[in-house]
Amino acid sequence: MLPITELLGWLESTQLAIYVSQSPSVFPALEMVHVTATTLIVGMIAIVDLRLIGIGAKSSAITDIYRDVIPLTWGAFVVAAITGGLLFISQAVQYYANIGVRMKFSLLALIAVNMLVFRWIIYPGISKWDRDTPVPFAAKLAGAISLISWISVVAAARWIAYLML
Repeated sequence: MLPITELLGWLESTQLAIYVSQSPSVFPALEMVHVTATTLIVGMIAIVDLRLIGIGAKSSAITDIYRDVIPLTWGAFVVAAITGGLLFISQAVQYYANIGVRMKFSLLALIAVNMLVFRWIIYPGISKWDRDTPVPFAAKLAGAISLISWISVVAAARWIAYLML
């Protein structure tokens, strides 16, 4: 099996990676779309998270908010993942060594676990607390972890450019 740096070196030597890295307009365009998609994700998730922790949209049912924002969130996530992958391959070895990238991916893994716990364990009982009763601590905690983690993803992403080798 190839060491990861050799695999990443091969990846950034592909025609697609070279095109992304050497084109004067492709990398900036991808970055613009990636940032826009990420902004949509964070904004939509923040609406749900703020409702869970009791700060926003208290008169709205969580299921209504969730139903309205999650499809847009998933669409934006697909766009962010594709554009982020293309940005990554353009300098895969350097990005792999960048602590900002590692922090971002670690935070995304935490978000995934938190989301799965919320969806599989907390959300199935939502009918008991969706509208007129207090949100249980576990749901508030999931919302707080999500909100803090997404803000941290944005911060880590900003550090990437400043920490490039």
